[in-house]
Amino acid sequence: MEDDSMKTANHISFRALLFFFIPLGLSASLVTISHVIINSTLARAPDPAIVIASYSIAMSLFALLERCAVILRQTCSTLVRDQVSYKLMRNATTYVLSVIFLLSLLIAYSPLGEWFFSYLLGVSDHTLQPTIDAYRVLMFVTLFSGIRCLYQGIIISNMKTKWLTIGMIIRLAVMALISWFLLANDLVKHGYIGAVIFLSGMAVEALVSSLEGRLIAKKLPDKMESHAVTKQSQIFRFYNPLMIASLIAVSITPTINAVLGWSTKAEVAIASYAVAISVVHLLNSITSYIHQIVINFYKKDKQTVLRFTIMVSLIPTILLLVLGYTPVGIWGLENIIGVSGELLEQSILALRFFVLFTLCFPWIDFSNGILMIRGQTKVMSFSQIGNVIATVIALLILIFTFPSGGGAIGSLAQSIGFFTELVILFYFLKALDKSNPGRLLKKISS
Repeated sequence: MEDDSMKTANHISFRALLFFFIPLGLSASLVTISHVIINSTLARAPDPAIVIASYSIAMSLFALLERCAVILRQTCSTLVRDQVSYKLMRNATTYVLSVIFLLSLLIAYSPLGEWFFSYLLGVSDHTLQPTIDAYRVLMFVTLFSGIRCLYQGIIISNMKTKWLTIGMIIRLAVMALISWFLLANDLVKHGYIGAVIFLSGMAVEALVSSLEGRLIAKKLPDKMESHAVTKQSQIFRFYNPLMIASLIAVSITPTINAVLGWSTKAEVAIASYAVAISVVHLLNSITSYIHQIVINFYKKDKQTVLRFTIMVSLIPTILLLVLGYTPVGIWGLENIIGVSGELLEQSILALRFFVLFTLCFPWIDFSNGILMIRGQTKVMSFSQIGNVIATVIALLILIFTFPSGGGAIGSLAQSIGFFTELVILFYFLKALDKSNPGRLLKKISS
């Protein structure tokens, strides 16, 4: 970012944007590969539908709670600049992870968990115990994820982001090795095996991040006079709104899994949706850091950023069309992920209904980036609520109209939800351009 081309007020070259964007996109893609490794391993189990379904349902609850840990990264990278703020952030991390872990214990080892999975998520009796077993492993993943994000926040704010890539590569290598060992010894028979693979990889990544993060933290100044973070309450005033917005966003997957539990063949529907969404996340990861392009370059050269976004935004959709409508997709799901038979057919069908999702996703990230640089992030909560409402309505209509629709019900409903979110974002961005932002936000929050 010290390059002259990046400093230019009137023009930023595509080359500068690519050098900034490619490492971020690569890092995000590597994250999604870890879930592909797990799903492809579980797909080779004797009864893959039940194994993948139990792991997927447990993951939906894990993802809900892990979001509270993941946003520690953003909080840390923004607020930690000296030893005082670092210690406050470390204390906040301990508090957050302790609360999450206690809640996880309650869910994993009390009747509350059985009630939650059975009645709220609609898990059948023969899938209930495998789901709980998977969650009992996943709850430890949250702890390592929180530790990882704390130190990654320090690494990012000190411009040593190569360590994120290094940590991710090591994580993937460990997960692939463990997956190979388990398959070679015919040990992949339960959903919790996927959680074990995930836990091993996350623990290694947390170790790499903490080793580098601690070295950087030791070099931080004792107290920066220009840095205003001196109280614990300041950490949570920044953290809490992010947590609320994140919880709204991640409630979509558990909701979809719960409704798919009412379908004609619940395990196949949930498993095919899980396979399809893992592939879509891999494709969309290429564009998941567009908001960073907007934050860093939009004010300098709006037109170049817009053209760059248009170019990049089409990549996931083009790749999805190839996978969903050509033999390439069938070959990939069979030979790379390992699905076959009815599960393969349902996964391909679910993929096809994600086209609208991939079209909307980059522009949602683009719009959120504009809201961030304008300091109008409250709008994100409204757009995400709209997403959830639209998804739930679509799910209920589809499940009662086409109960045998399988995983495609989830993918179509989620696509409708994301389209709704994009429409809401575009509406507010247009309204904020024409109105007094402060007055409008006060009005919509009242």
